[in-house]
Order: sequence, then C-alpha cells, then structure tokens
Amino acid sequence: MGCVTPLGHDPESLWRRLLAGESAVGPVTRYDASTFPTNFAAEVRDFDLAEHMGARAAEHAGAGLGTRFALAAASDAWEQAGLASRDLDPDRVGIYMGSGEGGHDYDNFFATSLAAWQADARSVDTAEWATQAMERLSAVLEIEQEPHVSISHLARAFGCGGPAFNCMTACAASTQATGEAYEIIKRGDADVMLAGGEHSMIHTLGMTGFIRLTAMSTRRDEMHAASRPFDRTRDGFVMGEGAGIVVLESLDHALARGATPLAEVAGYGSTADAYRITDIHPDGLGAQKAMAAALRHAGIDPKSPGPDGRAPVQYVSAHGTGTPENDGIETKAVKGVFGDQAGRVCFSSIKSMTGHLIQAAGAVELIACVLAIRDGKVPPTINLRHPDPECDLDHVPNAARDLSGEGGVDVCLSNSFGFGGQNDTICVKRFVG
Repeated sequence: MGCVTPLGHDPESLWRRLLAGESAVGPVTRYDASTFPTNFAAEVRDFDLAEHMGARAAEHAGAGLGTRFALAAASDAWEQAGLASRDLDPDRVGIYMGSGEGGHDYDNFFATSLAAWQADARSVDTAEWATQAMERLSAVLEIEQEPHVSISHLARAFGCGGPAFNCMTACAASTQATGEAYEIIKRGDADVMLAGGEHSMIHTLGMTGFIRLTAMSTRRDEMHAASRPFDRTRDGFVMGEGAGIVVLESLDHALARGATPLAEVAGYGSTADAYRITDIHPDGLGAQKAMAAALRHAGIDPKSPGPDGRAPVQYVSAHGTGTPENDGIETKAVKGVFGDQAGRVCFSSIKSMTGHLIQAAGAVELIACVLAIRDGKVPPTINLRHPDPECDLDHVPNAARDLSGEGGVDVCLSNSFGFGGQNDTICVKRFVG
C-alpha cells in the first residue's frame, strides 16, 4: 500500500495521526482564497516526489499534482509488495485508477480568453484567441490536464502492459477502480493490478464549483473543526487532496513468489441510485444494495452475529462527508443492511481529519481499513460534539477505539458514494493463510 495525504505521505504516518485524532485542515495556500466563502482545505504539504522515487522522479514526473501524488504512492506500494526486484510478465500487470483532472494552467488560459474577448460585441475573437493561445499555452500542460494521463505515467514507471483503465465516478472513483481491479484478477485477465486513485481540486474552479453547490463548510472561524461528519451542526464537507494506491494480486501468484498478503479483498458491490443527479435516494437504497452485494460476495450475513458472537463486521469506514444530507442517509442505509447488528458495528469517518480527497478518498479509506485489521484499532470521527438523533450509530466519537482485547478487527467495509448516485463498497478481511 502507498498513499500521499494531508496527514502523511505514507500509510504509517497517516495511521499514526488518524489514531491521534489530528486534523489536517488549514488555510488555503495555493491561491488567494480570502474572498471565498470557504477559504480552507486539507492540503498536502512538504511533498517531494524524489523522496519516494529517488533519481527516477525527474524521468517520470508529470505536470499534474495528482499524477505526482499517484507516482509516489504507487512507488511505495510497489516497493512494499516486493515487486521492484521481480521479473514480472508485463502483460499480466495492469492498472485501474480513479483519477481526476490533471495539471492546470489556469492563469494562461484565463489570460488567453480575456485577451480575445471583445467587450463591445460581447463575443470572443477566435482568431485572436488562437494567436494568444499559441503564445501562452503549453502543449505538454494541455495534455497533462486529461484525467487518464496518470495511468500512462504509472504504466511507464512500473512496466505495466496489461489491462489499463481510468474511471471518473466522482467520490466513488477509487473504490470503484479497486473493486474493478479485483474483478479483473478474479476473471483471470491479470495477476497483479495497481489500483486506487488520485485527485486535487484545491484550485479556484474546483473550490468554486462546490461552494456554488453549497456543499462545502463555510466555518471560516473554526476551520480546524469544520469537518464534522454525523454531528448535528455539520454544514458541509472540507476539500482534501492526495492519492492512495494498493497492489492487488491473485493469491496463487502472491504465494508463489513468497509474498505475505496484508489482507484479502473478499467482496465488491457497485450500484446506481437511479434517482436524481443532485440528491441521494432518501432511504439510501443504492448504498444498501452496494454494501449488501459486497457482503454477499464475501459470504457474510450482515444481520447475524459472527461465529464468535461478535458483530459480523467490526468496522465500516463511512463515506461520511459531513454534509447534512449524506450522513443521515448513510446511517439509515447501514441500519437497513445490518438490522439489529447495526449498533454493534464501529462506523466512523476519517474525512473528519483528512478532508474529502474526492476521487482518491476511497482508496485511502481502504488503506485505513487494512491497518485497522492489522492493529485491531478503529480511527475516530473527530469534531463530533453535538449528537444528531438521525446519526445514532457508533461513530467512534473523537477518540480511536482499541478492539484488540475484544478479538480485534477481522472484517471491514469501505463505503464510497459519488455525486450523481454512484455507490461502491469493498469488503476486506484478515488474511488467514
């Protein structure tokens, strides 16, 4: 596993700060956000690709910040998986990413457009626009803005000649990418898949879009505590950025080369709400079906205790954005899936600490699930000070939970629900060799 997040540039740093309940939210530094209703975000700070890729960084680095995050995370995951020294069949190694928009050259683009604007005629002089564009814009940067460019950089860096896909299903993207990569291995089309996502929307257009949708918190005077999933006073999400990459591998292939799996992907569910583009189904039916499908594939009955008498799933990593609509409906969906067992399941949101990494969120949250299984600990939902009667499950408020004395964590669900009604859930289990 590898990740670059606002709380740390590797899984161990991220995990340590998640368990400590730290917030990565602070003032936006990428541009002057002083006049924006939301002038704060969870930025990745002090990032250096060379610390992850060494001398190869300059050769493979793309122009997009998200691409560089992905290269760093993939390099760490590749190294941890022990693949750097292996002679792999490149046609059996693939990539599935949930990548967002790439590099931005907004200053030059806006300057080009303004220079070609004819105020009196209220129109654009297209010939002048082309002249200005030739002088100001970079062909490389224009190519790098495309969301699929990340997989090109990753394929070249790691010699991946097998299946290659990118999806843009908003906040569900990297969970969908990881789930679909799992399906590619299951059907025998690859032995190894790099899977996950990368994204940065901490730029003027990205932030403005969500501000105009009234989806983001505007707590300028309490920015460090602005992300408060499941809290009665929540008023929107906080933007984050980063990348999360996992190496998925068929069990036979992993064991044949002497690898030790960190966990087992046991099930994947994907659905659409088929409801409205801007609203979640009020009963969370799509979310329920995604969770139920992942559990069904894993052979787990969510409404019955496990063989040891504990809850059938010990931890659900919530989508948990902190918007008034999402959190109550997701809580309702979990109740619909787990029935009487719902109150026994830890159900927290790390977005309270990392912010919302958009297309990278699901992969990073899956990494947190694997670490929860490893250590028997569950990360908290911080800033949860005002209980909401609609969000009445065990949201692990404000302090991490140590379950190691109660049998640990054996099974987790990781939920990601995308704008427009996309729902994806991955079930991950402790690997028992």
